[in-house]
Amino acid sequence: MRSPIAAPASRVNLKRLADAVGVHPSTVSRALDPAKRHLVAEDVAERIVQAARELGYRPNPLAASLRTRRSRLVGVLVPDITNPVFSPIISGIAAVLGAEGYSTIVADAGQEPERRLTLIDDLIARQVDGLVMATVSRDDPSLEHCLAQGVPVVLVNRADDHDRASAVVSDDMTGMQLAVAHLAGLGHRAIGHLAGPALLSTGHLRRLGFEVAMVANRLPVLPGAIVEARAYDRDEGERATLALIKAVPQITAIAASNDLLALGAYSALRSLGKECPQHVSIVGHNDMPLVDMVHPPLTTVRIGPRDMGCEAAKLLLERMGGATGAVRRVALQPELIVRASTAPPRKSA
Repeated sequence: MRSPIAAPASRVNLKRLADAVGVHPSTVSRALDPAKRHLVAEDVAERIVQAARELGYRPNPLAASLRTRRSRLVGVLVPDITNPVFSPIISGIAAVLGAEGYSTIVADAGQEPERRLTLIDDLIARQVDGLVMATVSRDDPSLEHCLAQGVPVVLVNRADDHDRASAVVSDDMTGMQLAVAHLAGLGHRAIGHLAGPALLSTGHLRRLGFEVAMVANRLPVLPGAIVEARAYDRDEGERATLALIKAVPQITAIAASNDLLALGAYSALRSLGKECPQHVSIVGHNDMPLVDMVHPPLTTVRIGPRDMGCEAAKLLLERMGGATGAVRRVALQPELIVRASTAPPRKSA
């Protein structure tokens, strides 16, 4: 027997759906809104959802935004969408926001401040309800620009020195201390550091964590043993490693500020006829996807990027919901993941 509900999908609006189910349009609106569905009796909500499927009903986002003055859109800015660490962050954000009826617009902001501001203005022009930014430097004018526009903002993976917006980060200093303690425990005494860009909170705090950990393990930071990368990519990791080994030939271990820098260090060692970990042990940072598949599998510090994205989305939902509490910085605890890229130093070293 055919269902009595039948109508061309293009002609189905909220009122026709309400008439088909026999309820008021406002009840349909609440039942189809994840944030308000609890206000409708469960059996009624299920009838409405089933009817919407059969009729092919699709909400009109423009009409809804005009009615509620909310677009149900959130912008997510990342500095380099090709960097594998951002995929699980974006996934976590989308999962939490999607469950609340929001869609995400992901923008690759690159490294240029002007492009970042242009993208932010474009997203604001599209009336996004909030922004999650993984792009900020330690003193970033683009953050001030967002706040001046009155857009709810949450930072992820990187933080602002002045705590102008809530942020979800890894405990960067602790992560680097785990890396150094691991290398020291294997017997390494001459340890170098591939630092991230100092204008980023991750680069600054992980370098500080390295220096603190070297002191805690009673190890000297040899002259030239810290080389700052200009960007978090493999080419910079290779360049910085070559500079590090040239300055400190006796280096037996490297603690890198992120996994891409560590993979660049692999390339540098090969170009010098050296092997990891036989000649130099390497520890990365982030545990980005697939670093367990390289040769040798990379020992690294896991920061839980998907959890980071989930927590950032929850903070943004609070802000978009009107919460006006104090700015919060949530620091997730990192974990050392030991693989085959680290080993005790050779006795000849």
